[in-house]
Amino acid sequence: MNPAERASGRAASPATGSDWTRRSERSSLWVLRVMVWISLHLGRPAGRLLLYPIAGYFLLFAPGARRASGDYLARVLGRPPRAGERFRHIFTFAATIHDRVYLLNERFDLFDLTVSGETRIAAALADGKGVFLIGAHLGSFEVMRSVGRRTGMDIAMVMFEENARKINATLAAINPAAHRDIIPLGRLESMLQVKTRLENGAAIGFLADRAPNTDTMTAIPFLGSPARFSDGPWRMAAMLRRPVFFMAGLYRGGNRYEIGFVPLADFSGLAADQVKGATRAAQARYVALLEEHCRKSPENWFNFFDFWRDGKGD
Repeated sequence: MNPAERASGRAASPATGSDWTRRSERSSLWVLRVMVWISLHLGRPAGRLLLYPIAGYFLLFAPGARRASGDYLARVLGRPPRAGERFRHIFTFAATIHDRVYLLNERFDLFDLTVSGETRIAAALADGKGVFLIGAHLGSFEVMRSVGRRTGMDIAMVMFEENARKINATLAAINPAAHRDIIPLGRLESMLQVKTRLENGAAIGFLADRAPNTDTMTAIPFLGSPARFSDGPWRMAAMLRRPVFFMAGLYRGGNRYEIGFVPLADFSGLAADQVKGATRAAQARYVALLEEHCRKSPENWFNFFDFWRDGKGD
């Protein structure tokens, strides 16, 4: 029995492929609605005080998310998590959602943002052909997009439409411009939209630690056990022959965020017979960087479902 199983008191059980679509996004939407109301009516300092009872409520009355959090923390820490570590994990999630409201409204003055790797992104974008930014449900992807809005960089996120639809509608109600930065997966025109935005010099972002059931998956060791990751973003980046960067926006407490961009691969000049090996190497590097960031800041990974499921994927 691994540390995650010891922490939860049970062996990991299989779940259906849509487990994260039913559980995680529903929980996110509930927290998001509360955070939007607090943020707009009370402001950031008062709203942050209410994050504590909200995080406590979520920890007590969302058993599926609590169990998944415990499983993950046990893996990343190498031991059963303490009560304070479990609470901090949920609190960090709530804090990033709370801050999303202000970031969408371009209140960058409220935050202390440290950015690394920005000049490499700028250099890759200099040819006007765009790049791919591949991250995870790690910290805040909204703070990463805020870097683009603050500097004039065009960043569009590619998201699984069916599960993001309600959240995107709520975000659009906060800032009507927000929905224009999202390209939905699952449509015939999705690839064309990505290609067009790239040709216009945009950075196209994916969160590659979740996938719709239609994606093909690769099992890769992650935090001590095989987990399945989607091949979709890598196939698209290789097909469109663009550079790929790892992105992460870690919440560091208070008003501080640490944003980083790391080169993963450049498919621009690859021959056809080199693509398969290059995509596998890039994906393996991505998972290694994701694990490194999770160990660096365990409370920042927000997949509140059984991610491993005995190595059988989402």
